[in-house]
Amino acid sequence: MLRRACRMPHSETCNSVRLNKYLATNFGVSRREADQLISDGQVLLNGKVAKIGRRVEPGDQVSIAGEKVSVRKKQYLMLNKPCGYVCSRRKQGVSPTIYALLPEKYHSLKSVGRLDKDSSGLILLSNDGDFAFRMTHPKFQKIKVYDVVLDKSLAPIHQQMIADLGIQLPDGKSQLGLLQQDRLERKAWEVTMSEGRNRQIRRTFEAVGYRVVGLHRRIFGPYKLGKLAEGEFCEIEPQ
Repeated sequence: MLRRACRMPHSETCNSVRLNKYLATNFGVSRREADQLISDGQVLLNGKVAKIGRRVEPGDQVSIAGEKVSVRKKQYLMLNKPCGYVCSRRKQGVSPTIYALLPEKYHSLKSVGRLDKDSSGLILLSNDGDFAFRMTHPKFQKIKVYDVVLDKSLAPIHQQMIADLGIQLPDGKSQLGLLQQDRLERKAWEVTMSEGRNRQIRRTFEAVGYRVVGLHRRIFGPYKLGKLAEGEFCEIEPQ
């Protein structure tokens, strides 16, 4: 059986990779962010300012702001974030960051999606920009499941508005899947969504007069917290 030859322009090889993908894989940014860095003239390929669409061949030298970008091992973590920690590299006031929970060797990883300070649960971290893009971009519709507790019982009319009709927020309509968890008080709900806009769940309930007093994420796409204890982390495989 004959094998097809790899047909590429003469300037490319079967081992070459697009520059934006190379940066996403080895510099921990998304491809969109990589394209912006290239457009801004911050990326050098073999000592010359790179252009959008260029490819990296074996042996090529890539650098950003004088820092060499080399092929590195991809790392993926799942963390059970406690309340009170922020998903950023810098402290916000007196609030510690999630990196206070991790050994220093993982401090170069970036959070994949976020949870606000007052929320807990599943956070992913990685240095793989493509992985972060696949997990967070709306077009991939990664399902997220949260345990949510409200300050008062959710009225049936408001349940219908949120789950069936959607609530109009300043940044677009928000429609959440709702499953009642407590049989009497109607304060505890399982919330399912595939988006990830800033504080979307809290803002959705606030729009109809409720305050979220507890928010815990336990599922993010194919990943589940399972028995991972609060404040603990484990290495995972990309899926």
